Amino acid sequence: MRLGADHVRVRVPATSANLGPGFDALGLALALHDELDVRLLGSNEIVVEVTGEGAGDVPDDERHLVVQALRAALDHVGAPQAGLRLVCHNRIPHGRGLGSSAAAVVAGIAAARGLVAEPEALSDEVVLALATEMEGHPDNAAPALHGGATVAWGTGSGVGVASLAVHPDLAPVAIVPSNRLSTSSARGVLPTTVPHADAAFQAGRAALLVEALGRRPDLLLDATADRLHQNYRRAVMPHSLALVDALRAAGVAAVVSGAGPTVLALARRTAGGTDADEAIAAAFGGSMGGWRIVPLGVDEHGVQVSRVATG
Repeated sequence: MRLGADHVRVRVPATSANLGPGFDALGLALALHDELDVRLLGSNEIVVEVTGEGAGDVPDDERHLVVQALRAALDHVGAPQAGLRLVCHNRIPHGRGLGSSAAAVVAGIAAARGLVAEPEALSDEVVLALATEMEGHPDNAAPALHGGATVAWGTGSGVGVASLAVHPDLAPVAIVPSNRLSTSSARGVLPTTVPHADAAFQAGRAALLVEALGRRPDLLLDATADRLHQNYRRAVMPHSLALVDALRAAGVAAVVSGAGPTVLALARRTAGGTDADEAIAAAFGGSMGGWRIVPLGVDEHGVQVSRVATG
């Protein structure tokens, strides 16, 4: 396959996976975005420039995750490789459970779709399959691709995804700590088996969460209860779980965002902010201690790609 463009721009959202009981399946796209500019070069040179989150930390060569994903997508459709100039303006925090790696992977594959002459060869189904192969699970990649809330699952021959309704009153608030936590560390403390009663509890709450997200936000506190992963992770993110406990005791549907350590409050919109604002302020007592409160909307569109005219 030949290339059909030499310059694209990509906008990709942050995501929060699990949302409490939807472990490795449910995800939500958030209105916080990384923006990328990808230009093909006439040489084999790789130029990577990063501003914002990850600047000075992420690789600036072929090891950059966006470059790896773009290369994998071009190889998948048999398109030629080329030198690249990649400029990233990152707003999604790294290592905080807000889907920064999924955003990079989806952005790289989407950039490849914008560059090739036959973008339909990188359909949404193919993009999700490639992203899941790189990520290991689809819970962040699916909402990064499709926007809104999604449930994703393995089909045996690929990855399935369904978009879920999101109530217009939903107003997510991310509470982001200064420290990072790797996904491998968060997964490493999970048990290999769980009690049958906990599995049954989890199935019921995950089903309820679909209803709460779309039509009954008044049920979000009950619907986000979890027995499968959060308490097991208390040892590696004690402050995050203490905050979750405090907010839930105050009636806020708070969860660990993805693998953490960010806490996500699934709040409801009010005239002056959200119904979680007072509880969040009370939990900190006037001293944030390195935490940031980031009110967010829901990104309804997912990754966006546009070709840039040359000349």
